[in-house]
Amino acid sequence: MPKTVEAIVGEDGSIQLPDSISLKRDQRVLVTILEETDEANQDLKSDSSVGEPALLGEKALAEDWTREEEDEAWKHLQPDQ
Repeated sequence: MPKTVEAIVGEDGSIQLPDSISLKRDQRVLVTILEETDEANQDLKSDSSVGEPALLGEKALAEDWTREEEDEAWKHLQPDQ
């Protein structure tokens, strides 16, 4: 079963996996390079970060979601009350 783990790149460019990960010889892996952020640099183990696009759209979406037109448009999906 596929497993996703966080790793860091060492000063020499090598990928450093957590000690709890053991790989077999010739095992296939996928590597995703993440964009570096100030928050990630401060605390690599924090899972409390929210994606920037979500933060940027939060105010606009909050205004849109509270309109009466939105309530009416989704009314058919609400259980009878």
